[in-house]
Amino acid sequence: MPSITISGTDYSYQITKPVANSRLPVLVFVHGWLLSHHYWQPVVDILQADYQCLRYDLRGFGTSRNIQNSVKRDYSLAAYAQDLCDFLARLKVENAWLIGHSLGGSIALWSADLAPQVIQGVIGVNSGGGIYVREEFAKFRNAGQQIVKFRPTWLPYIPGLSLIFSRMMVYRPISLNWARQRIIDLINADSEAALGSLLQTTTEEEVHYLPRLVSRLAQPVYFIAGQKDRIMEPKYVHHLASFHRLFDSGHGNVLELPECGHLAPLEVPVALAEMTLSIINKHL
Repeated sequence: MPSITISGTDYSYQITKPVANSRLPVLVFVHGWLLSHHYWQPVVDILQADYQCLRYDLRGFGTSRNIQNSVKRDYSLAAYAQDLCDFLARLKVENAWLIGHSLGGSIALWSADLAPQVIQGVIGVNSGGGIYVREEFAKFRNAGQQIVKFRPTWLPYIPGLSLIFSRMMVYRPISLNWARQRIIDLINADSEAALGSLLQTTTEEEVHYLPRLVSRLAQPVYFIAGQKDRIMEPKYVHHLASFHRLFDSGHGNVLELPECGHLAPLEVPVALAEMTLSIINKHL
């Protein structure tokens, strides 16, 4: 797997072959918290015939690692967005659409604000927000911290754990192979990055800033929600989408996937790929 070092971080990534039409944008896929680039594979397998596809591991997740441990790191949305912009610059990607899942959707929005000349549009998958409910966020942050702190290396060997992970955050169970990948990525996530990104991206200030950011984006911005998503419920997706100009354009900028929970790239990759193609093709 190729990697590239930027500002003290070694980034792992995968990029498909260029397509015949060099004027088409590169599709850049951004994964969510405690995940990795792997979860986009089913969607990339479908889209790579039409578009060049790039996916990578966020700093501290998958196999992307800080190699300058003495440097104090920022794990805010702004910092991760700057990482992505620097990453695209190093790879000489000058025309891109970003497709971000969950936390990756928020990073994609920030990146579009930082580099409007490069990023032509954004699609957030299972991603929304903008409403800060103090008690709910406190529960989420506390639960997340406990998950990160209790990750023994023998966790993958617990009998039946893959079965449990195959049913977490989804409407219908995913395969046991993908469930095991979720366990592997949970174990491999860097503790500092996992806790830092959890705590810094879910503050009241960060959550309330997202609608203001979306409202000023000139690029097309779309959101794809899972109708059965209990992590990022469709009402929160619609709320954030409503701040963009396309929400009231007559066509709308929110699409919903029936019988889908919070892991759309694994649960319904074909439907998600078709929606993605439809969105991007109409803006060429």
